[in-house]
Parts: sequence; structure tokens; C-alpha cells
Amino acid sequence: MTHPTSGDMTYARYLALDELLAAQHPLSDQHDEMLFVVIHQTKELWLKQILHEVALAKRLVRAGDLVPAYKSLARVSRIQAVMTQSWDVLATMTPADYLRFRQVLGPSSGFQSDQFRRLEALLGLKDARFLAFHEDRPEAKAALQAAIDHPSLYDDALHQLAEAGLPVPAEVLGRDVRRPYEPHAGVEAAWLQVYRDTARWWPLYQLAEKLMDLDDALLTWRHKHVVTVERIIGGKRGTGGTDGVGYLASTLKRRCFPELWSLRTAL
Repeated sequence: MTHPTSGDMTYARYLALDELLAAQHPLSDQHDEMLFVVIHQTKELWLKQILHEVALAKRLVRAGDLVPAYKSLARVSRIQAVMTQSWDVLATMTPADYLRFRQVLGPSSGFQSDQFRRLEALLGLKDARFLAFHEDRPEAKAALQAAIDHPSLYDDALHQLAEAGLPVPAEVLGRDVRRPYEPHAGVEAAWLQVYRDTARWWPLYQLAEKLMDLDDALLTWRHKHVVTVERIIGGKRGTGGTDGVGYLASTLKRRCFPELWSLRTAL
């Protein structure tokens, strides 16, 4: 593929607008299906950027460069806020509007988003069961598998706690990173030292608060998702076969960085 020289570059060429704007293919003649497609495609574009930022943050944290990592983590939180606000746009679609084209979705569902599952895995919420949804997309499946197989952002942060001399339990540092992270009292104790002497541990303290921003924003996004889905389909089952609102509500209990939440009670 040849690229235009800088002198020939245009706004449309640089952004590949012809390809981008030709990527919406509603399957019905219903007006609101275009909104449904655009909202979800936009979310996937933002997820692509989030994964780009988290990958950089992981490299920096793993190398001990905590302060430069703050920028990427803060950017992710801002993107999450934009994604949450987009539910308000989708909520302008009434139940009657949605039911006019819902049948064309078949068994497809946001539940199957490989990028969202990669993000969860990168933050420590690992679940190999989601690999089964991507047998027809080998590259997507391989990327999700890699996110599951490698240490999460939280694993990297805990190793930095240990590098700083804080007492992170050996069984946590040496755990099977392919498994979902489980909270540990020893990890909470290590973070408590950071929060009880923030001046001494300022870079780690700021890293912890940036991680909290991510988890907080993810929970806010999930909550707005639940409300929007309930507003549009009520208690109906999801198109992907899940329990719909019931399944989504259950995800509100998940915490990527559990000890950063629990330590607040102990302070």
C-alpha cells in the first residue's frame, strides 16, 4: 500500500475517512440502528486507545518509571469518562426503537468484545472462558490469550512495592499470573504503609490513586451500562445469551485492585 507524501496529505487521507465512514452496515431499515452501530464502533475505537495507553503504562511501571506512567493512566480515566457519557446518547433510543431491529443482532453481543476482555485481563480480571468467543478471529484470540498469560498492571505495581522494600508476600509475587487476582491481607498491609506515610512513598501513593481512578471509572461505566440496558430492554435476556441486566449488575462487584479499596477501612 502506498501512502501519499506530506505534500499530498489531506485530512480525509490522514484519517482514512472513506474507509472509516464506510464501516457502518446496518442490517435493517430502522433509523435507530445506525446510532447503535456508531455507538459501539466508537467504544471499540476508544478501547483501542485505552489498550495502547495501558500497554505503555505497564512498560513504564514494570521498569520502575512510575511518574511518566501517570500521564497514560490519567488519559485512560478521561477516556473512560467519555465512554460512560456515551450511554446517555444510546439511552435516547426507546425500547420500541430497539425492538424494531434487535432481531438482526442474532447472538452477537458486547459481551463478546475481545478488546474489553483484554482490558479486563490487563487490569487483573482474567477469565479464559472468553477465549471461546474468538475462534473465528485468531489474531484477536491470540492477543487476549497473551493478556491472560502475562502479568497484569496490578502485578507490575505490586512488584514495584516489593522493589521499594515494602513487605509484599512472596506467594503473591510468585503467583500464577494466568489466574484471576485474589485479594491478600499481606498486600493490603503493604499498601497501608504507603497510605500512612504518603510523603515517604509519594510515587507509589500517586500510582495507587491513578489505579483507583481507573477502577472507579470502570465501575461507573458498568453501572451506567446496567441502567441504560434496563431502561431499554428491562429484564429481558441479552442477545449473547446472558441474563441481561442480572449479569451486568453482577459485574459491579468486581474490583481490579481490591486492596486499594479495602485499605480505606483500615486507615
